[in-house]
Amino acid sequence: MQTQTIQQDEQQLVVFDLADEGYGVDISAVREIIRLQEITHVPRTPEFVKGVINLRGKVIPVIDLRKRFGLAVEAESQDNRIVVVDIGDQDIGVVVDAVTEVLRIPTDSVEPPASVITTADSDYLLGIAKLDSRLIVLLDLRKVLSEDEQGALSEMDLTA
Repeated sequence: MQTQTIQQDEQQLVVFDLADEGYGVDISAVREIIRLQEITHVPRTPEFVKGVINLRGKVIPVIDLRKRFGLAVEAESQDNRIVVVDIGDQDIGVVVDAVTEVLRIPTDSVEPPASVITTADSDYLLGIAKLDSRLIVLLDLRKVLSEDEQGALSEMDLTA
């Protein structure tokens, strides 16, 4: 008898917590994950922009995903991380409550977001992954910021 290996389509995600919910982003968009460090505030930026950090000589803008999504802001903790992601060919730091795991999920476990939870300004929602007893909201970080906001952040990158 010959055994066949069936290749199931999978996605690899970086999973993080934000306001007690699990969120996932495609691992290919993640450059690195670093501990929260001193962030230099930049005046006259949108409220969700925390400022900039110096990452190995490169100035990286940092956004607070809680503020961007209109969630309650909590005090910083040891678990907070900055996930450095590639958004529109620009590295941007995203502050999250905690990075919990890197996970492979079968593509067929992802359901599109329901029309009840999607609006014109929520096209950054890719879907909901159903895993055993939990749900993970899948994000397209390239769409979390508008093109104008991405442009404004690129102007903050003094090394570009």
